[in-house]
Amino acid sequence: MPRQARIDAPGTLHHIICRGIERRNIFKDNTDRNRFLERLGSVLQKTSTPCYGWALIPNHFHLLLKTGKEPIAQIMRRLLTGYAVTFNRRHRRYGRLFQNRYKSILCQENTYLLELVRYIHLNPIRAGIIKDLKSLDSYAYTGHSIIMGKRKNPWQDIDSVLQLFGKSQYAARKKYRDFVEKGIGQGRNPEITGGGLLRSIGGWGVLK
Repeated sequence: MPRQARIDAPGTLHHIICRGIERRNIFKDNTDRNRFLERLGSVLQKTSTPCYGWALIPNHFHLLLKTGKEPIAQIMRRLLTGYAVTFNRRHRRYGRLFQNRYKSILCQENTYLLELVRYIHLNPIRAGIIKDLKSLDSYAYTGHSIIMGKRKNPWQDIDSVLQLFGKSQYAARKKYRDFVEKGIGQGRNPEITGGGLLRSIGGWGVLK
């Protein structure tokens, strides 16, 4: 049975989750992470695809993207294929790196944007990679540190997030951080991970 085409349109917000095959690690060290981010940034900038949040976990990653000039399916194909070739060559392995197709959840931007940014950026704490929010503020492999101004990243749209917390960037960062801190004890939220959102294989009428 052929796969159903993914629903997409300019301006559509996607929460993307992609896991390693058999839940194996797709990032073995910081070199892998940095190469992935370089490729991601290159693809997003060339296609004018906005990115509001992201997090790299050893065996999967999260992205929060809005469809720009090219469909998200094309963006992901270029990203995953290129990274898999580089990863396999570096680690002298063969075969598939990623598990099936990536999971893409269509989201209502006004309702879920901030919840998704918070949920995605808290993943390293939930996974036990880092211990607390203070560590997350400067952690290199999630977009939270970019929003907090601890690191720079030309392909991540932080202004669209911060403006929802206030006009002053300093005050907005403080309110954003307080918002993220309140989410630490929430755990897994079925609405954020797809239970209450519009999935990529149906519901186009609802999205419109």
